[in-house]
Amino acid sequence: MRIGTLSPAEGAVKASKRLGRGIGSGTGKTSGKGHKGQWARSGGGVRPGFEGGQMPIARRVPKRGFNSRNKKVYVIVNLSDLAELPENTVVDYGFVMKNGLAKAVKNNCGLKVLGDGELKVALTVKAAKFSASAKEAIEAAKGTAEII
Repeated sequence: MRIGTLSPAEGAVKASKRLGRGIGSGTGKTSGKGHKGQWARSGGGVRPGFEGGQMPIARRVPKRGFNSRNKKVYVIVNLSDLAELPENTVVDYGFVMKNGLAKAVKNNCGLKVLGDGELKVALTVKAAKFSASAKEAIEAAKGTAEII
């Protein structure tokens, strides 16, 4: 193999459109730009988003809210999701994801346990955050709530 014999893959390189090369080419004379007007001129055309002078949609539609870059997002699990688990189970982020107890959240800060539902089995729950009612319910069921 020599460097002079190398060529691009079939279909990888497309020939450029040859403008202004005679009537038979289909793009001769005006080079596909039509006759006169803004679009036929050198440097002609309008900037992106320009709507002919009417108020652009980006300015017509009201802006609302913002997304904080420092917002903390947690994977949320309720006590009702943990109620069916066997006694003395260790529940942490990995366990929740593996068993599909909650949906994955992008850029999350860990697991948060909320107190919706009843818990009657003793569990060891390891999470980044607990609601006050969830912590009380876990401890009332003789389980432990560990903040990690």
